[in-house]
Amino acid sequence: MLRETARRFLSTQCPSAFVRRMMADDTAHDPALWEKLVEMGWLAMAVPERYGGQGASFLDLTVVLEEAGRALMPGPFSTAATLGTSLLADGAEQAQRGTLMTQVASGKLIGTLAVAEAAGRYDPAGVRLRAEKQGARYVLSGEKWFVPDAHLAHGLAVAARTAAADNDAEYGITLFWLDPKTPGLNITELKTLDMTRRLCRLRLDHVSADSAQILGQEHRGWPLARRALEVATAGLCAEMVGTAQRALDMAVEYAKVRTQFGKPIGAFQAVKHKCVDMMVALENARSLAYYACWAVDRRAPEARRVAAMAKAQVSDMAKYVTSEAIQVHGGIGFTWEHDLHLYYRRAVAGDAAFGNAAVHRENVARALSP
Repeated sequence: MLRETARRFLSTQCPSAFVRRMMADDTAHDPALWEKLVEMGWLAMAVPERYGGQGASFLDLTVVLEEAGRALMPGPFSTAATLGTSLLADGAEQAQRGTLMTQVASGKLIGTLAVAEAAGRYDPAGVRLRAEKQGARYVLSGEKWFVPDAHLAHGLAVAARTAAADNDAEYGITLFWLDPKTPGLNITELKTLDMTRRLCRLRLDHVSADSAQILGQEHRGWPLARRALEVATAGLCAEMVGTAQRALDMAVEYAKVRTQFGKPIGAFQAVKHKCVDMMVALENARSLAYYACWAVDRRAPEARRVAAMAKAQVSDMAKYVTSEAIQVHGGIGFTWEHDLHLYYRRAVAGDAAFGNAAVHRENVARALSP
């Protein structure tokens, strides 16, 4: 029922004309759509009931994320529902958590996470931005790259080094919850392949923060960041499954109606086999994506490894399926006027987000090493 409701809603609210308009928009964010998402209760799904949320599981949210990927829904919904919600639910102080989570559920607070720097790494060794302690305050200087929806966020969780790592790269990382309007903090939108959802660069020039702005524990913020990245990665896998499913559906439908030599092209063995190969790749990846979402939801011991496995598999699958869907369409599939390139763009951007397939295969290999 949730899937049917989400698909029906998104089919009317996010047609391709709307998606294209948001691509050209300055922010890729439509306040009217955002209010409707709030009314649907989607932003409150993963928020506990005591904070005004629905108290639903991450698997429930997974269904909505998959349909959002199918519709190429633009804007910061995924960022707010995964990164922002996870960070505040686990990292905010108890005294502030209720207020913050209530704002998340009502759509008034969008949070995001800034981990990657110029190298594009999402591991603790890649965090080089320094936070120097000066008296009772910290001063942050440096840059963060590829931060999802930072231009719309009301709060930024910035990972910074507050102590030497020594032999443990995870130690010494602290998450600071910063107001985007903080003096010295500059946010720039990046031009990317998929402009339906924006990535940003943060430039921090002697940004001041105090201990009350720390999420989690000082020097031990990486487990909190890692959990948020696992949630966001699993959610992204579900989205990419939805994107690939829609591309496959478009290819199959076109193969039924496009005729060549007096018969539908779907009658030709080469096209049949291509569509079957796409379907097999999609179903295999779907199973692994849902396993990852289950593991993340239950905080299972294998969650980190399975999220990496899913990201590697789903990234390759989404690029393959959307590319092959273009091939099934032939010449028309390569045109700007046709919508398939929007799905391919989303798939390629999804592959790069939070580390590409090669990075996550390496993470799996490390997890399996004795």
